[in-house]
Amino acid sequence: MVEVLPTKVVVHPLVLLSVVDHFFRVARNTNKRVVGVLLGQVNGDTVNVANSYALPFEEDEKDSSVWFLDHNYHEAMYDMCKKVNAKEKMVGWYHTGPKLRPSDLEINQLFKRYIPNPALVIIDVRPRDIGIPTDAYFAIEEVHDDGTATTNTFTHLPSAIEAEESEEIGVEHLLRDIKDNIVGTLSTQITDQLDSLKGLHNRLADIHAYLGKVAAGTLPVNHAILYNLQDMFNLLPNLDKKETVAGFAVSTNDELLVVYLSSLVRAVIALHNLIQNKITNREEEKKEDGG
Repeated sequence: MVEVLPTKVVVHPLVLLSVVDHFFRVARNTNKRVVGVLLGQVNGDTVNVANSYALPFEEDEKDSSVWFLDHNYHEAMYDMCKKVNAKEKMVGWYHTGPKLRPSDLEINQLFKRYIPNPALVIIDVRPRDIGIPTDAYFAIEEVHDDGTATTNTFTHLPSAIEAEESEEIGVEHLLRDIKDNIVGTLSTQITDQLDSLKGLHNRLADIHAYLGKVAAGTLPVNHAILYNLQDMFNLLPNLDKKETVAGFAVSTNDELLVVYLSSLVRAVIALHNLIQNKITNREEEKKEDGG
């Protein structure tokens, strides 16, 4: 019976926070990577990664084939995790890469002692590019046409960051706590918009490169991808029509008017509170002087 590989890996924010904490506790300001176990469920063709824990791991920086992973610690931790939440099974392992390394296949073989097909998720804790900081892989056997022995290799799978409602609330509160109060709200909004535009530019560049390779015959035509691109283009407004341009202008002006009025109201309320506070303080000072 041929085992069907999952087609998608979903990582929850709690896992990202745990991995970042693990990295900064163990390998901060070094070129080392950290390794840990991923817990969750396999729902059909999707691997749902909901939790994780760190593992003691060391490797020789000069010789990647020399490494040590404490599997006894893993077995003890996994037994404790099953007592806390029996629904969370081992689904794979992670490291902070940020890329695949030659020893990854050997480490993956070690985890195959516990589950038949572990997922490897590389989590980049210091991403330089805008986008999802996760890359998911599964090990497969590659069959050669020349009749030579099969070799193990990693195949890439799409990954996504998803959260339940409780996790979203927790992440929002965490972001509020770590927000830099020195930087103004306007500056933060502009920075977020620039990051979003950079991310959009990168996605458009990927689409442009893909279509160029398809047109040149380097890649085969994938009709599902082309259908999705056509749906995206169909949703774009036709800016050649004067009515559309005028409608955008009116809508934008209405929104800016609301923002302007809201800013005025906020300024008036702030000034009123300031004056009221000064009046209250002055009355308190008079009472103290009179007393």
